Amino acid sequence: MAPRLQLEKAAWRWAETVRPEEVSQEHIETAYRIWLEPCIRGVCRRNCKGNPNCLVGIGEHIWLGEIDENSFHNIDDPNCERRKKNSFVGLTNLGATCYVNTFLQVWFLNLELRQALYLCPSTCSDYMLGDGIQEEKDYEPQTICEHLQYLFALLQNSNRRYIDPSGFVKALGLDTGQQQDAQEFSKLFMSLLEDTLSKQKNPDVRNIVQQQFCGEYAYVTVCNQCGRESKLLSKFYELELNIQGHKQLTDCISEFLKEEKLEGDNRYFCENCQSKQNATRKIRLLSLPCTLNLQLMRFVFDRQTGHKKKLNTYIGFSEILDMEPYVEHKGGSYVYELSAVLIHRGVSAYSGHYIAHVKDPQSGEWYKFNDEDIEKMEGKKLQLGIEEDLEPSKSQTRKPKCGKGTHCSRNAYMLVYRLQTQEKPNTTVQVPAFLQELVDRDNSKFEEWCIEMAEMRKQSVDKGKAKHEEVKELYQRLPAGAGLSDGFWVGKSSLRSWRQLALEQLDEQDGDAEQSNGKMNGSTLNKDESKEERKEEEELNFNEDILCPHGELCISENERRLVSKEAWSKLQQYFPKAPEFPSYKECCSQCKILEREGEENEALHKMIANEQKTSLPNLFQDKNRPCLSNWPEDTDVLYIVSQFFVEEWRKFVRKPTRCSPVSSVGNSALLCPHGGLMFTFASMTKEDSKLIALIWPSEWQMIQKLFVVDHVIKITRIEVGDVNPSETQYISEPKLCPECREGLLCQQQRDLREYTQATIYVHKVVDNKKVMKDSAPELNVSSSETEEDKEEAKPDGEKDPDFNQSNGGTKRQKISHQNYIAYQKQVIRRSMRHRKVRGEKALLVSANQTLKELKIQIMHAFSVAPFDQNLSIDGKILSDDCATLGTLGVIPESVILLKADEPIADYAAMDDVMQVCMPEEGFKGTGLLGH
Repeated sequence: MAPRLQLEKAAWRWAETVRPEEVSQEHIETAYRIWLEPCIRGVCRRNCKGNPNCLVGIGEHIWLGEIDENSFHNIDDPNCERRKKNSFVGLTNLGATCYVNTFLQVWFLNLELRQALYLCPSTCSDYMLGDGIQEEKDYEPQTICEHLQYLFALLQNSNRRYIDPSGFVKALGLDTGQQQDAQEFSKLFMSLLEDTLSKQKNPDVRNIVQQQFCGEYAYVTVCNQCGRESKLLSKFYELELNIQGHKQLTDCISEFLKEEKLEGDNRYFCENCQSKQNATRKIRLLSLPCTLNLQLMRFVFDRQTGHKKKLNTYIGFSEILDMEPYVEHKGGSYVYELSAVLIHRGVSAYSGHYIAHVKDPQSGEWYKFNDEDIEKMEGKKLQLGIEEDLEPSKSQTRKPKCGKGTHCSRNAYMLVYRLQTQEKPNTTVQVPAFLQELVDRDNSKFEEWCIEMAEMRKQSVDKGKAKHEEVKELYQRLPAGAGLSDGFWVGKSSLRSWRQLALEQLDEQDGDAEQSNGKMNGSTLNKDESKEERKEEEELNFNEDILCPHGELCISENERRLVSKEAWSKLQQYFPKAPEFPSYKECCSQCKILEREGEENEALHKMIANEQKTSLPNLFQDKNRPCLSNWPEDTDVLYIVSQFFVEEWRKFVRKPTRCSPVSSVGNSALLCPHGGLMFTFASMTKEDSKLIALIWPSEWQMIQKLFVVDHVIKITRIEVGDVNPSETQYISEPKLCPECREGLLCQQQRDLREYTQATIYVHKVVDNKKVMKDSAPELNVSSSETEEDKEEAKPDGEKDPDFNQSNGGTKRQKISHQNYIAYQKQVIRRSMRHRKVRGEKALLVSANQTLKELKIQIMHAFSVAPFDQNLSIDGKILSDDCATLGTLGVIPESVILLKADEPIADYAAMDDVMQVCMPEEGFKGTGLLGH
C-alpha cells in the first residue's frame, strides 16, 4: 500500500551513505520514524491522507476504535431507492429544477391531461422491432409530447423511488443551475404544449389544454358621458391575483374584478364622443375552466430597488370555492374544490425552494411532493403548518386562525382548484403498451443495478476490513506514542498578537524601572489604560481568527498552526475564553461544501464571460456604436435593446466571479401592455437615448444565440422618392403606441412632482470645480447602507407607497405602466451614474421634503453644517429652507453642487459600489420561447 511504498523510498534516501546490501529492516524502521516524525510532532506541511498513521491527517482513533462497516464504502442500501408501496414516484432535482418538478407532479395528477397525452401518436414505433424493443440502444423521445408521455409512464409504473427528468429538461433547453420563476415557466410551457397539441387530429388531444385550463373574460370600459361600452375579449389560463393588503383569497378575487375609474390624466378616449371622457373599467368573467389556476402575485416589482421582492404575508383560502358570485352568467356549476397548493419556501424572490401539495384525485389523499421525497399526509387533510414554520419572515407576522376547511399560508404562490362534479374520477388511465414496454425495460435495469450495488457494497466491506487489519499492524509498529502528536490548533494571527503583547509588557517593565521617583505623567497613564484595554480585547478575541462563519474550525490551514498540549495549557491561563480545537477536530463541513461549490461556479462564470466577451467585443468596449442622429450609411436596419441590459452584462463580463450571468435581454420593459413601442424616433435621439442601446444586425444575430430575447425591436430606414430620394422615413417594429406613450409622459410628469424615495446626487465643489472619483456609490442618507439594508430598515407595518393598490392597481395596463416607469427610472439612475467622484454621494429624497431637511442629510453625509452649505442646481441658488424640493425643481437624478464655506475633511476613502441584484435571468437557450 501507499505508506509502505513511501516508507521504503524514505529508507533508501536515508541510507544513501550506506551500502545497499547493508539496508536492513532496522534501517527501514529508522527511515519510517524519520518520515513519520513531522506527523508525530503535528508540524506536517500537508494533510497526509495517504498515510493512515498521520495523527494530524486522520487520527489514530479512527483505525483503532470500533469497526463501522459503513466507513468502508459510500454505497447506500439499494433497496432504499425502491418505490414504496402505494406511493408516488419523485423527481430528481438536477440543481435548481425544483420549480419544474412541482409542475410536473401537478400535471401528472391531472388525469384528463395524462390520458390525452397517452393518446398522442409517438415515433416509438420506429424504435420497436418485431416483438419488443431494441436492446442495443436506449429510447430517446423526439418531441416534448413524447418526453412528457415517457415521464408520466415512469411516474405511474416505475419501481424506482424517484426518476431522472433530465431528458425532459434538456429537451426544453433549461439551465439546471439557474433558479427560474415558476409562474413564468408554467405559462410558457402551457403555451408550448397547447401549440404542439394543436397539430393533432384527435380532438380530445388537440383541445385538452383549452378544455382543462382555458377560461374567458372581457375588459369592459364604459364611457360616463354617452354610456358606450367597449369590450375586449381575452382568454386566460390562470388568474393573476394581487395579494398586497389582503388577508383572504376572496378579497383578492374581488379586487381583480373591481371597477376602476378613469379620470383626470387617465381619461378614456371615447370613439363615440371623439374626445377623452371620464369612464369606468373592469373585468367580467365570462367562462371558467375545469381546472382553475390562481396565481398569487407574491413576487412584485419594487420601484425603490428596481428588482423583485417577495411578499411574505398570510393569505387565507378555503378548500371549497364558489365562483358563481364572480361570473357574469349565473346558474351554472361554479363550485370548485382545492386540488393543489404550490409553495415557495424562502423570504427572497431570487432564491428559495419550490414544493407542491397535491391531492390524489383517485383516493382523495394529500401528498407533499418535494423533488425526490414524497410524503403522504395523515388522514385526508391538507397540512401546511410545517412548511410555514421552516422559513421565518422578516415581519414575524402572527399566523391567523383558520377554521375548519380553510387554510392560510404566507408561502403559497399558486392555488389549483378543480370543478366539482358528480362523476367519479376515471381510475382506468392505462399506460399504452409501447410505453409500458419502455417502463418494464427501465425496471429491469433498476433491478440489475440493485444486485450490482449490493455486490459492490459487499466487496467494499471486505476490502475495508482487510485494510483495517493492515493499518492496525502499522500502528503497532509505530515507535512513538500517540500522545506525542496530541495538540491544539491556534490561529497564527492570535499567536502574533500574543507575542507582540508579551514584548510590549517586557518593554513597559524596563521603562518603569528607569522612571524617577515612581511618578507617571498623564500621557503615561493613558498609555497604560490603552494597553489594559487592548489586553482585555485580546483575551476576548484570542483564537477567534480560525473560526468560520458557522462557528467551527476554518478550512484554511495557512491561517493556523498546531501547538503542543503543554503550550495550549499555558495559553489557556492567559485566554480562558478562547475557542479550543484539538488536533483531531474536523474542519467545518458546511464551509467545505461552499468552497467547492464556489470554485465550480466561478469557473463556470469565467467561461461564460469569456465566451460572451469574445462574441461581442464591440458591445463590451462600446466601439463603433451606431447612432440614430447620425445614421450609418452601410445599413438600413438597426436593432434595439435596453441600456440596462448592456450595463448589467458588462458588469458580469468584467467581474464574472462577483456577478451572476445575464441570460435575458428583457425588451418587454421597452414595450407597452399592447406590445407597442414606448419611444418615438425623436425621443430616441434625445432624452430617451440613454435608455436604449443600438445593435448592428451582425451583433443581433449573436445576441439571439447567447441570450433569451422576448421581443425583437428594430428601426428600419426607408428612402422615399422615385429617382432622387428627397425624404427619409424611419419605421419601428413594433410600432409606437400613441395612447400608452401619452399616458407614460403624463405619469412621468406626475412622478417628477410627486416622487418619494428618489435618488439625487450631491457633488462637493472645490474652487468651483467638481472633484471626480472612481464611481458614484448608491447610498442612503448616511451614505453607508445598501438598497437591501434600506428595505429592511423600514418600520414594521409601514406600507410601501410604490405598492399602493387603492386605485385599482391590479389592472394589467396600469401595472405595466408603473413597472415600465420604475424600470425607466432604474435605467436612468444606472446610465447616468458617473465614475466615482471624490466627495460625491447619492441621497434618497422625496418631493415634499424641505430644503432644510436636505441640508441635514448633507450634513450627515459630508460633515458640513447647514449654515456652511451653498447649494445650487443648474446654476440656480437654493436658498429657501422652507421650500420643498418639488417646488425648487429638484427632480429624480438631479445633480446638486455643494460648496462649503469652511474646509471639510478629505473623503478619499469611500465605500465601494454596492453590489446590486441581477435582473431576473429568464429562460436562456430554452425551447419555451422559440415555438
